[in-house]
Amino acid sequence: QVQLVESGGGLVQAGGSLRLSCAASGRTFSSLHMGWFRQAPGKEREFVAAIMRSGGGTEYADSVKGRFTISRDNAKNAVHLQMNTLKSEDTAVYYCTADSSAFYSGKSPTNYAYWGQGTQVTVSS
Repeated sequence: QVQLVESGGGLVQAGGSLRLSCAASGRTFSSLHMGWFRQAPGKEREFVAAIMRSGGGTEYADSVKGRFTISRDNAKNAVHLQMNTLKSEDTAVYYCTADSSAFYSGKSPTNYAYWGQGTQVTVSS
């Protein structure tokens, strides 16, 4: 089992920045693909960003490319999401995810076995 705990959410004005963090425990962190998804009220959960377990290759949703950066610190068992130039449409609950599959988990939420409880990000316009 993998436990994930997010932090760093909050209220920010449009154009501002936030940094989300996710602390992982229960399994060797470097063996996990890590990702961030988000869900706005009345909408489906959507992919935001992911970082692979080996080599640290990354992938982003088109809507956040160039504004968000995902990174991992294997020494501290943590993954971060730096969010810049935030927009009102970024408002959502952000979830940290993890998976231990041999292959990269990609953009589908069904490919991720472990989920955090979520952290609210609200961007005021």
